[in-house]
Amino acid sequence: MGEEIMDASHSSPEDEHIDSNVPHSARKKGGWTAIAFILGNESFEKLASVSLISNMTTYLRIKYNMGGVFLVNVVSIWSGCSNITPIAGAFLADAHLGRFLTLLFGSLASFLGMGMVTLTAGIDELRPPHCQGNERCEEPQKWQLAYLFAGLGFMAIGSGGIRACNIAFGADQFDTNTEKGRSQLKSFFNWWYFSFTIALIIALTIVIYIQTNISWFIGFLIPTCCLALSIMIFLIGRNTYIRMKPQGCVFIDMAKVINAAFRKRHIRTVPTANSLYDRATNESENELSVLRHSDRFNYLDKAAVIVDRSSELNAEGVATDSWRLCNIEQVERLKCVVGILPVWLAGITCFITMEQMNTFGVLQVIQSNTKVGNFMIPPGWMGLASMISLAIWIFIYECLYVPNASKISKKEARLSLQIRIKIGILMSILCLSAAALVETRRRDLAVKEGTFISPLGIVFFLPQFILSGLTEAFAAVSVMEFLNNQVPETMRSVAGAIFFLSLSIASYLNTLIVNSVEMLSGLHGRKPWLGGHDLNENRLERFYVLIAGLGVINFIYFHFIASHYIQNYEESKRRKTVLEDRVDAGFVDLAEKKP
Repeated sequence: MGEEIMDASHSSPEDEHIDSNVPHSARKKGGWTAIAFILGNESFEKLASVSLISNMTTYLRIKYNMGGVFLVNVVSIWSGCSNITPIAGAFLADAHLGRFLTLLFGSLASFLGMGMVTLTAGIDELRPPHCQGNERCEEPQKWQLAYLFAGLGFMAIGSGGIRACNIAFGADQFDTNTEKGRSQLKSFFNWWYFSFTIALIIALTIVIYIQTNISWFIGFLIPTCCLALSIMIFLIGRNTYIRMKPQGCVFIDMAKVINAAFRKRHIRTVPTANSLYDRATNESENELSVLRHSDRFNYLDKAAVIVDRSSELNAEGVATDSWRLCNIEQVERLKCVVGILPVWLAGITCFITMEQMNTFGVLQVIQSNTKVGNFMIPPGWMGLASMISLAIWIFIYECLYVPNASKISKKEARLSLQIRIKIGILMSILCLSAAALVETRRRDLAVKEGTFISPLGIVFFLPQFILSGLTEAFAAVSVMEFLNNQVPETMRSVAGAIFFLSLSIASYLNTLIVNSVEMLSGLHGRKPWLGGHDLNENRLERFYVLIAGLGVINFIYFHFIASHYIQNYEESKRRKTVLEDRVDAGFVDLAEKKP
């Protein structure tokens, strides 16, 4: 794998590589010092982006006179692009730029796009005339839309660089060849989500309130300045970062393995150590980070089988056609991604549950009594219950449970990934069950009173939003940790891109399910469960029960299928930890680990 560190104090990227085989005591970079700058950068970046994303629908409706399908298409396509571009960001980071530069360029692109969108709020000529009363609203001109879409486009491009690398770059700062580094890495994932949640809470309260009640321009200018501050913090800490050298395009390597394995699919011989192509590792590579041959997914090993040495290898023993013969490490990288997919699929279903609270959950609150004393609670603030519950759990887990349980057991005491994901899936089922019960009560009271707004108080909706936050705390954090730990360090950008891709797929699948339920439930002249302006005329509780049923299927799938991939992963990590501890103690020489 050749993990090499790039010293930020040098001017030339080619001269910045430092052997990562340097003893741990001599490594001055990385660790929590670097993480402090990274989390500061991440917090302000998320505060900036969420402040615009969360209120974009309202902004386009009020300031651009958009509505109907066009408005939904603009927001949906923009959101989808923002979650797809991390794939391109991961490609650039791993193949060419490295994570530091990809993060920097992504932040600059987002800043440019955010600045352009902010100007639309401050300059009247960039928007159509304000729509007064019930008069026919003037649609935005094509050049106005072009300017707006350019700003949103730069933000989507920026998210590709940021989302693909922010988690991975933070994980790079820990030496996972030591027990201390592995323990710190586990805490980092939770603290990253904690800082992310705090930024969401601020964005969903203060900034959005300013946008909708004081000034859109000021409300957009604040996150733009926050993003500028985020970039400054990121650059201030540049000399503390460990920067991994780009190792080449992982996606192309995976395509080569698939192609080579398919072309050799008829080979009947059982692959052995002598028949597999294993390039010699560079002397400067960290031996503990090199991917060795594993017994899983053996059908992919055919890509590395040497059928004819005279035609497939040159005089130096190097493959003549990399699309026909791949080395073991390339095969093992693809195996890592294949090993991710079963757990990744289980996470998507959990994210679909979270999507319900962002849409139908808010609609429930809109048609309920939101008055508390003399204050009307904005329905959009209900998401705060999810964020606060997530933040509280992470604080309790990291600051209370782990330290005290570790003292009692005299070893690191953390809930396993299997247990946490199972708890997350159960929370998603409970969330939808609670939502169905509350919706039944809300609708019955509204029908009984004959009113559009149900007299049911807003406090009754807290359980479903709290359970949604706990679903994210257990399932999303654990899936993110699994994705980043399952792949080698040089592929963490790919893991970050896959994580955000799952969010995008969950959104699109949720849209597909909603439209399918509306169509199928309305067949043969029956009244559909969903659709229309008034929830009182729908049967939303049935839809919730349906999604909860998907959660039950997901739990069964995870327990009997996907969890085995985590078992294999955790078992291999335990074996590796024992070996590394013996190496650190001097009982085993590195040469003994070579096959």
